[in-house]
Amino acid sequence: MATLRKMALSCALACTAIGGLYSGGAYAQSTSSKEKQDIDALKEQIQLLMKKVDELSAKQASTSDKQALMEQKVAAAPPVSDSHQFLERKAGDGITFLTRGGEVSLYGNLDISIDDTTKGISGVQDVAGKGGWLPAISTNMSYVGIRGFQDISDSPFKFLYQLETQIDVSATSGTGDTNSNTSNTVKGGLTSRNSFIGIQSAAMGAFKIGKTDAPYKTSTARMNPFSGMLGDYSVIMGNTGGDNRVEFGTRLDHALWYESPNMHGFSFNALISPGQNRGYDNSNIAAGESDCTGGNIPGSGATPAACNDGSYGSAYSASLSYTNGPLYLTAAYEKHKDVNRTSDLPTYDPNDIADEDAAKIGVQYKFPTKTTISAIYENMKRHVPAYLDYQNERSRSGYWLALSQELSAKDSVHFGWGHANQATGDPGQHNTPGGLNSDNVANLYTVAWKHQVDKNFSTYVDYAMTANHGSAHYDLGAGGRGVTTDCHDASNPDTSGFDPNGGSPHCFAGGKLQGVSAGMKYIF
Repeated sequence: MATLRKMALSCALACTAIGGLYSGGAYAQSTSSKEKQDIDALKEQIQLLMKKVDELSAKQASTSDKQALMEQKVAAAPPVSDSHQFLERKAGDGITFLTRGGEVSLYGNLDISIDDTTKGISGVQDVAGKGGWLPAISTNMSYVGIRGFQDISDSPFKFLYQLETQIDVSATSGTGDTNSNTSNTVKGGLTSRNSFIGIQSAAMGAFKIGKTDAPYKTSTARMNPFSGMLGDYSVIMGNTGGDNRVEFGTRLDHALWYESPNMHGFSFNALISPGQNRGYDNSNIAAGESDCTGGNIPGSGATPAACNDGSYGSAYSASLSYTNGPLYLTAAYEKHKDVNRTSDLPTYDPNDIADEDAAKIGVQYKFPTKTTISAIYENMKRHVPAYLDYQNERSRSGYWLALSQELSAKDSVHFGWGHANQATGDPGQHNTPGGLNSDNVANLYTVAWKHQVDKNFSTYVDYAMTANHGSAHYDLGAGGRGVTTDCHDASNPDTSGFDPNGGSPHCFAGGKLQGVSAGMKYIF
């Protein structure tokens, strides 16, 4: 544009000079009138051209200024991903806040119920204490936690974290100390539940380290409509001995695991938990832990003062699942190395330290009638020599069937049946002979009604019964309830002579445990 202006200016000067020549002296006198008119017209055109050039120059300057201002604004603006305020509330139902390159969420489950349960052994001879119906208030699988992620710069991975703790709404948090087992674990302590850190990408899945519910447990969790309620399927499933400790449906500490992405409906999870035990027979408490692996402290339940009532070394757990619309299929396996159960014998035998493993397959299908049916087959084994089979109650199979029916948008009814087949042997309880071919079969029956008030708040009522055969001692309440009911009587371990019920608490097999429960639940 500047060049065009210079050319116009040069032309104007030339024309002015020519005009001067024509207007002066004799030459001017000899110039015709027509030529003079042509020169005047040319000067007028040049003036118009210069005016146009000036207008275009002004317009270009204005456009350049606007573009420069826009570039300054773009340079000063934050990236799109960080355009929000720090800890700004994320849109949606959850309690989630945005961070620089990530987000953090607060979540939880609050569940409390009024129960009435019975051990079903009140008529058995020599039972101390109340074996019949006992009302109680129970906090059930209640927890709060925070979790979130942060982008890792120039990487497809995200940094993950979760910190979760149990909440005892109706009881005071502390260590467990009953007449049948003692624990140093504070379940209401910070990060007492699933807590971890890790990395994740959409293409590769997630790698995590910390403590978590094992893949063996989570693979069939969706098939348990009674989670945290009386009659939770953990009374039978994954529960080898029948106590309220669930050997193959539990949380594993000091673990490293992998969670695959969804691959055309398939997903795979695998976990390893190193034993961290200095004892060659795993009779020590694992390094960094407060309890024996598998639960309780040395000497709990009047056993010898060592980790010899189910303590194990390394654990391995894996699951493979497939989802296709209303169909869900899964298979899972878990192994515990060198499980120490020498307290089941009258004298120490090193061969009673053996591997235990479990495998199961499950299928779930939801019909167009809003009826959901779930089925599981499970097989658990303890690999001891044949001469110890007489006391091997840990090798058995079992089944679970559940039916859920949606009655309306807010109401549903659920039925469950769990069956424990006869175990290889039986170590013998206070009122049973023990040995091979013992009648330690049991059945669990559960029915529940649930009412969903809104997205977060619900109420429920349920009834459950554990019907034990003569030598079986499966309990009621396994699976995360604050108040459980077991086979033990009310004897105290105190042998000082001041307690008329002093002595070891005994487990009375064959009980018909029952319970009714009404509760409310809030999820956020």
